[in-house]
Amino acid sequence: MRILFTGGGTGGHIFPIITISRVFDWTRGFQFYYLGPNGFAKKNLIGRGLKAKFIFAGKFKRYFSLSLPFDLIKIIIGIIQSFWYLFRWMPDVIFSKGGYGSFPVVLAARIYRIPIILHESDSAPGLANIILAKFAKRIILSWSGSEQYFANYRNKVVIIGNPIRNYLTQGIKEEGKRLFGITSNKPVILILGGSQGAQKINEIVLNTLPRLLQIAEVIHVSGEKNFKYVQKHSEKLLGYHLYSFLNMDQLKQAYAVADLIINRAGAGSIFEIAACGKPSILIPLPKSAQGHQKKNAYEFAKDGRAVVLEQQNLTSNMFLDTISNLISNPAKLKQMGERAKTFYNPKIPEFIKAEILKFA
Repeated sequence: MRILFTGGGTGGHIFPIITISRVFDWTRGFQFYYLGPNGFAKKNLIGRGLKAKFIFAGKFKRYFSLSLPFDLIKIIIGIIQSFWYLFRWMPDVIFSKGGYGSFPVVLAARIYRIPIILHESDSAPGLANIILAKFAKRIILSWSGSEQYFANYRNKVVIIGNPIRNYLTQGIKEEGKRLFGITSNKPVILILGGSQGAQKINEIVLNTLPRLLQIAEVIHVSGEKNFKYVQKHSEKLLGYHLYSFLNMDQLKQAYAVADLIINRAGAGSIFEIAACGKPSILIPLPKSAQGHQKKNAYEFAKDGRAVVLEQQNLTSNMFLDTISNLISNPAKLKQMGERAKTFYNPKIPEFIKAEILKFA
């Protein structure tokens, strides 16, 4: 059986694809393919058993842009490329993670009458999935309430969730302390900013760092493009552990050792936080498409799973006070972590696998 994956090419698309492919029994004749834009995909798919080819893809915009003609050209080229690769591979089913990169592939698959399954990670779906929903046999959602965006296709919709790399839940706190050089008994705060880092979060951290280190040890992942700036403007203080990027082994142990996580509100990040059962402060990216990060954050924060701080209103004092109030209340942190853990079902990848096999 041939299963082809496609998506926008970011970590939020690629990591779930890898996770889903791993729940299949590879000894039973399954063949896996990826077709989509390069970007983040190439360096993370090579050597994982998926045959990958990369195509041009133009971004969808809801507003006029000077780049629009170039995006249209990329989309047309991507459709032609998709016709060719699908003809060569002729998969039994296509699993699309959405994003602009999936559009040419799904459109070509529709012409070939290949069954299509869409998966939407965010609470507010992207434009590509909304457009392509009419072609899908199944639409898998991650958030309760997202079905309102697919009102005309309710018979296709099932709510399952967003799969995460299970490996990230297997860290050990003591190993994490050794890895990151945690030497005190202070609470540990893990500060992330998504796969590209977050300049605003970095600036807030720098402004509050001396006071922050009085109450906690900090593992700060600045992002590669912001690392030198943060390193230059931060002192080598005891208890401050600055990284540009964490590999999977490091991230696994960082999750294990963290008493509180501060991050953006992408679906992948939220579901990882939930799977690890950690309390969190979420700072949604203000200009995320369709405002999906803000919607993700507030949906997840229901029932006390997390605290949301909006960037446009965020000050250094607010940031520090929120952290201080939480880590001074261990019972509150424990309750937040327990409630967060109920949000994730570890069988999500298996449930998605079952849906794929229904239509293959």
